[in-house]
Amino acid sequence: MLLAIFTDIHANRQAFAACLEAARARGAERLICLGDIVGYGADPEWSVDTVMEMVANGGLAVRGNHDNAISTASETMNAEAQAAIEWTRGRLSAEQRRFLAELPMSVGDDDRLFVHAEASSPPRWRYVQSSADAARSMIATEAQVTFCGHIHRPALYSMSATAKMTSFTPTANMPVQLLRGRQWLAVVGSVGQPRDGDPAASFVTFDTKTRELTYCRVPYDVEAAAQRIRDNGLPPWLAQRLSMGR
Repeated sequence: MLLAIFTDIHANRQAFAACLEAARARGAERLICLGDIVGYGADPEWSVDTVMEMVANGGLAVRGNHDNAISTASETMNAEAQAAIEWTRGRLSAEQRRFLAELPMSVGDDDRLFVHAEASSPPRWRYVQSSADAARSMIATEAQVTFCGHIHRPALYSMSATAKMTSFTPTANMPVQLLRGRQWLAVVGSVGQPRDGDPAASFVTFDTKTRELTYCRVPYDVEAAAQRIRDNGLPPWLAQRLSMGR
């Protein structure tokens, strides 16, 4: 089965729609969302409805820190992010807010684990920024492959049976076979707000039969997404950063 895995959508309708189209064109059979459906962007209602439909059709979704912030006042964020969360609360219906609040922190599926941040303590929202961070996450789970987001930059880590770590930045559209002799942690990158210097939206596909992982980059109408942010009175920086991939 070919999985398409998305994370950090951040209410960017233009980016998410482009990624969904690309995933379906590649033959994706099951859609998975690793959280942060909302926050920053200007189309939270459409984004939540789209993920709700994914789940209703057999997909999976987990909770991100921005999703959690909709119903949890104790989530601390910078001023721009907090402004977007407060605006988003006023846009979502009770059903949409309940959907976000009830999302699990992580989901296991066969030998795979899906989580927003990392597996050792999902509610702490710790970033995977190094091999040490990745090792902590992998040691905490028996899953052979963990998929996470949160940091908005694609990366791939592996750990051998003797705890030797490898890490590299993946190349778009170059399949990587995840060998069974190692544990793997795939940091998916962001659909709606990439921060690796490339403004193109990011997602991954994973073939559960061949075990091939492919990082995908999808150009989208960045200016349209930025204009939606400006038109809705959200902090201007949230629009400016889209074109920089920062």
